[in-house]
Amino acid sequence: MTISAEAVVSDEQRRVAITSWKTPVIFALFTVLFALLPLLAPRDGMSTFRLVRSADAVIQLPELVLPANATAWVCVVLMAATTLLAVLWTRAQRRLPLWLTVVYVVILLVGFLAWASAGGTLPMIGLLGGALALATPLIFGALGGVIGERVGVVNIAIEAQLLAGAFMAALVGSATGSPWIGLIAAMVAGVLVSLVLAVFAITYYVNQVIVGVVLNVLVAGLTTFLYRQVLNANPETLNSPPLFPVISIPVLSEIPVLGPVLFRQTIIVYLMYITVFLVWFGLYRTRWGLRLRAVGEHPQAADTVGIKVAPTRYWNMMLAGAIAGMGGAFYTLVTNPQFGREMTAGAGYIALAAVIFGKWDPVRATLAALLFGFATNLQGVLSVIGSPVPSQFMLMLPYVVTIFAVAGLVGRSRPPAASGEPYIKS
Repeated sequence: MTISAEAVVSDEQRRVAITSWKTPVIFALFTVLFALLPLLAPRDGMSTFRLVRSADAVIQLPELVLPANATAWVCVVLMAATTLLAVLWTRAQRRLPLWLTVVYVVILLVGFLAWASAGGTLPMIGLLGGALALATPLIFGALGGVIGERVGVVNIAIEAQLLAGAFMAALVGSATGSPWIGLIAAMVAGVLVSLVLAVFAITYYVNQVIVGVVLNVLVAGLTTFLYRQVLNANPETLNSPPLFPVISIPVLSEIPVLGPVLFRQTIIVYLMYITVFLVWFGLYRTRWGLRLRAVGEHPQAADTVGIKVAPTRYWNMMLAGAIAGMGGAFYTLVTNPQFGREMTAGAGYIALAAVIFGKWDPVRATLAALLFGFATNLQGVLSVIGSPVPSQFMLMLPYVVTIFAVAGLVGRSRPPAASGEPYIKS
């Protein structure tokens, strides 16, 4: 049975392995566009990158001071070299590795930050830490979206799962005085929302996009009503959940720059790290992941080899809802000690965009969510230091890149073949 299931997803693997010239073209385009910044709008002065947050840090690093315009030009050269490497790799019919794209993006960000912060100081730990905080619920939502679409159900209701999770975490956490019970309640809320989506999409064959949008509106209205009628009436007992404490991991938290960002976090962030790895490992290295992908690619063939399509979709949609619910709990058990109406502010839709931008892969979707979080946090930091870059530009940039991804201009962006298609057993 396992061999037959592997045959079901072999077509997906062959199509993914096909090389494409689109990524080198996009690299070249962004290199040219970025080169216009120091060419047409040169920035005089020095850019300062502050690498240590406090004076009591075990390892002290001096501030990194770089000439703004010269650094931008150096990054242009490095971006051009990376683009050339991508061209040579593609000509040799070799698939571009993920690390090459990551390196290119890092070089682009360093050059842009140096150019944009001329004459100012960038607190790197605050910038990266804020980006991780903003990205954490997006990552949970994106992982739920990846699992849903990989199994054949378009999880438009990520926003509803995040919002329901945030509400239940605040309510139950406040009533019990335990953030752990609040976290479990958030996961249950996410499961219930995803179960409603699954019933209509899998059993009754209703259009999945319509059901997801309706659930988003329904949960937003329901939580707003309960917030006004229940939580506001008893804010001390029903809307004051205890927060998870920050846990510093010895040794690791003292690593310069990345240590305070990655290893001085709450338990939900550490659970996020584990969840990303488990979803990736399970999706590509276990029988569960093989069957899940088979159902999402060709449910009829999967049914033929003995995989039960409907139960597989149901169980995995419930798992996706539980993961998204954890993201909702982050809002009320980590960042804000109370629930506010529509406090997710469209994060579910951003997570869905990260799924598409990440090509329905858990690691790539995580990186896409981090990009969204970084761009959102960066616009606030740049406005504080007086950068000439409009904050609206930083907010729209990830969405522009996502449009490129959806249009197929950033490599291949092909969803699972059966995503959004109800399976009617013949």
